[in-house]
Amino acid sequence: MSKTTGSRGAAAWCGLALYPVVLTLPLFGSASTLPLLRALGVTLCAVLLVGVARRMPLLALAVLLVGTLAATAAQPGSVHPSPAGGLPASGFPDGVDGRGTTLLAFLAADLVLGLLVARRPRRQWVAGVLLSLVAQGAGIAGFASPENQVALLVIALLAVLVSCMAGLVARERSEHADALRDRAVSEAVTAERLHIARELHDMVSHGIGVITMQSGVAARVVETRPAEARAALEAIEQTGRETLRGLRRALVALRRADSEADAPLAPATGLADLDALVERAAGEGVRVDLERTGAEAALPSDVDRSAYRIVQEALANVVRHAGVATCRVTVRRAERDLFLEIVDAGRGAGARSSGAGFGITGMGERVRLLHGEFSAGPRPEGGFRVAARIPLPLPGEPA
Repeated sequence: MSKTTGSRGAAAWCGLALYPVVLTLPLFGSASTLPLLRALGVTLCAVLLVGVARRMPLLALAVLLVGTLAATAAQPGSVHPSPAGGLPASGFPDGVDGRGTTLLAFLAADLVLGLLVARRPRRQWVAGVLLSLVAQGAGIAGFASPENQVALLVIALLAVLVSCMAGLVARERSEHADALRDRAVSEAVTAERLHIARELHDMVSHGIGVITMQSGVAARVVETRPAEARAALEAIEQTGRETLRGLRRALVALRRADSEADAPLAPATGLADLDALVERAAGEGVRVDLERTGAEAALPSDVDRSAYRIVQEALANVVRHAGVATCRVTVRRAERDLFLEIVDAGRGAGARSSGAGFGITGMGERVRLLHGEFSAGPRPEGGFRVAARIPLPLPGEPA
């Protein structure tokens, strides 16, 4: 327990201890004190119970009811008679009921009752409502003058009903806010799972695809061209190490209990790593013509990472399915948009759709999550084209 929590708890209990002492102050004033002022003093004493009301509203309600009944019992039944033809010193006409006026201090208990209904389980607040009705009914029946009892009973009942309604409305709003919060958490978890699935797919499919292709090359030339077989095996080793490193970082991030950990779920790759990606594609037999245009300023991390993954997946599809030796990658940055285009002159969509997986679907999801536009399909002149437009924030504008 922190020092702040401990000090607040001590202040709450001190207020509870001081309440009966301070409650006596309005009761021992001048005999000519207005009953309404006495009632106001009794009501304001409830401020001392705010700390207890926040922690244990049922206890605070019981203390307030008992305190109000005790203060009402200690009041004189009426003010002193007035001089002939005039008002008494208190300013009230003859027969004003001091005890009945003090019963208005029950309004403080009604406020605590509303807090009880809003924050505590049904069993507690139902008990609080019954306790409040019994205490206020007994006080009015025992201390109010007969001609005022009906009016005071109606006022007390309406005050209890209003407090209950206000508490129920506050409870409903709180439950609705909790439901929205739980829904947001659930959607965030689902989005994070999809993000993890995309990251793992990109790492595994790219790595396994390269390893499969290079192992086939090594198997075909191991006897006739040992140097090429050795190069293929080295490429397999390097790709396997990179894939394992990425998987290890993803699993470590998933196991971390700290939700605010800043470790990414995958290696912090971005468009700055495209040159290395181009070199790996060249090692796999596909020459990539990379063209960059536009400003060189840093991109938002999610845009940078997603753009890299889109190019990586598109190149992996070219290597596996296109059956060509060259392709073109264009990265163009405008003031408000980032444009990506990967074009090849291979076999088009046929070979790709025959082994349909989640590559193109994952690329489209990445772009849509960034509120961009995505297209992928065969070109009229032959080959395949992947294009994406990702909006960018202006300088100084939140991402």
